[in-house]
Amino acid sequence: MLIETEKTPNPSTLKFLVGQPVMTDGTRDFASPEDAEISPLAEALFTLGDVTGVFFGSDFVSVTCGPGSDWSDQKPQVLSILLDHFSAGLPLFKPGSAGEIAVPPEEEVHDDPEDADIVAQIKELIETRVRPAVANDGGDIIYRGFNKGTVFLKMQGACAGCPSSSATLKHGIESLLKHYVPEVTDVQAA
Repeated sequence: MLIETEKTPNPSTLKFLVGQPVMTDGTRDFASPEDAEISPLAEALFTLGDVTGVFFGSDFVSVTCGPGSDWSDQKPQVLSILLDHFSAGLPLFKPGSAGEIAVPPEEEVHDDPEDADIVAQIKELIETRVRPAVANDGGDIIYRGFNKGTVFLKMQGACAGCPSSSATLKHGIESLLKHYVPEVTDVQAA
């Protein structure tokens, strides 16, 4: 089994392409060892000590290490855990856990029904243009709402905490949305 690695815009995060599906539907973000208790793989990665985040995408795993961590030390250990896990065909989530169930957003999104057409256009652009680009960088983006011209988005995986994420939101995503949906005046992280 060959696992490829890619750098991400976030220098603290590496993207590991495992060469097979990881999540068949949606994504999963683990921000702490406690979050990872439902996944043997995420739990094993957090045991490395310097790991501060694990993200499962469709065909990749992004791993974030804390400030000052040296990827030359961490990368072989991460690769070893990933190889062992995927070569053995182990489950991504513990049996009986709610790991594979989509977790609802922290706060419910309340869009004005009068904005339904605008929201549909925004969601379509996010799904077709933004999410694939963000996934290439080892992360994901989630629509959180639209209110009086402002679109609220949540960054996950390599994109959460990335030094360039605010520039991505402001210059990339905001420009795209404003171009195609004139009602959009601002994009903010939620």
